Amino acid sequence: MARSVSVGLIGLGTIGTGVARMLLERARHQGTDPDGTIALSRIADKDTSDREFEIPSGVRGENADDVLLDDDIDIVVELIGGTGAAREFVLKAIENGKHVVTANKALISAYGDEIFSAAEANGVDVLFEAAVGGSIPILRALRESLQTSRIDSVYGIVNGTTNYILTRMSSEGAPYDELLASAQEQGFAERDPSADVKGWDSQQKLAILLRFAFGAGATPDQILCEGIESVTPLDLDFAREFGYTVKLLAIAKRHDNGIEARVHPAMIPAGSVMAGVKYEYNAVEVIGEEFGTQMFYGKGAGQRPTATVVASDVLDIAQRIQTGASCCRVGNLLAGDGAPPIISADELTMRHYVRLEVEDRAGVLEHIANVFASQGISIESVVQKGRAEGETVPLVIMTHEATEYSARTAVASLEDLSYVRAPVQRIRVEELS
Repeated sequence: MARSVSVGLIGLGTIGTGVARMLLERARHQGTDPDGTIALSRIADKDTSDREFEIPSGVRGENADDVLLDDDIDIVVELIGGTGAAREFVLKAIENGKHVVTANKALISAYGDEIFSAAEANGVDVLFEAAVGGSIPILRALRESLQTSRIDSVYGIVNGTTNYILTRMSSEGAPYDELLASAQEQGFAERDPSADVKGWDSQQKLAILLRFAFGAGATPDQILCEGIESVTPLDLDFAREFGYTVKLLAIAKRHDNGIEARVHPAMIPAGSVMAGVKYEYNAVEVIGEEFGTQMFYGKGAGQRPTATVVASDVLDIAQRIQTGASCCRVGNLLAGDGAPPIISADELTMRHYVRLEVEDRAGVLEHIANVFASQGISIESVVQKGRAEGETVPLVIMTHEATEYSARTAVASLEDLSYVRAPVQRIRVEELS
């Protein structure tokens, strides 16, 4: 009979509560399993309020050390989030010979090399499938199913909050502030939504994907990042006219000189599969030399989808412990000396949608065209809505391919012009592969 596996949980918030429910429910039904039992033996959380489900006597406490220093605990599940105490707890668990499961994208994206090095030195495993894409098993696919093929690009929608907002903005024409409030009311957005709407959440997730797909040990600060706060229903209307829709995308592509990595709102073809991913759903496409295009789709947030993936990671490690299989699989996640560099954002080349509010008077368009020309940017098309001499009108320009540096410089110059009102809007165009 295989031995029992003991699990300790730190953090009994929304996801932690879901994980605890699942593991305790599983324990109640497994009985005397000949393959060995998996028991949630300890829970640590400073919040001692009721969670509306039964926790066995003696399991729950407030002190994380009750989990980290318990010699009987085999697997520690960290679900407190952040990079302060969470980093301390994870490293302490590893030093005490315990395997770790987490959903902490901020921690793994910022301190991956430190954590994986410690895990390798102590012969333990670290799994974090729920850190990217919620219920989508994208990391497992990259680690196990697609690892034999060279991967050329990875891109997708990896934040449910922003996708929910953009979906409703496109279909209803409601403004950003109103839709953000609605997302918060329905539990799709946090009270402080900054990490989601500013793109930081997607940036952290992309840093993790870079490690799996390309062996790049990038940290989030190396990745170009912009959020959705400036996107308006007017931009989505213009996107529709051009045959596009707008999504917050995380994009990574392989080049001879390194990896391009960026997170930002992007105009993508309205007929593409990715354009059909709506509301809180996430999707990731992986393009490889041998397998072509693979798409992974599912709910990107919520207690049950995320808790299910965390619990699955726990069962993965537990089964390896019980069968005697190797439990240290972090070695290939360490970025070695040959890891590809991240290409400077200034060098990235793409098309751009630029919207200006300008005074309707003679010579304006010519002057604007000269600003673009001064940066070596050619204009593909121009759309002006309405005529209102002496007042402002929206002027939309679609460019041909231009470097990020040139486009940013041109926009800064345009904002200095006396007849340009309000900030200039720029959205990058991504045709997808």
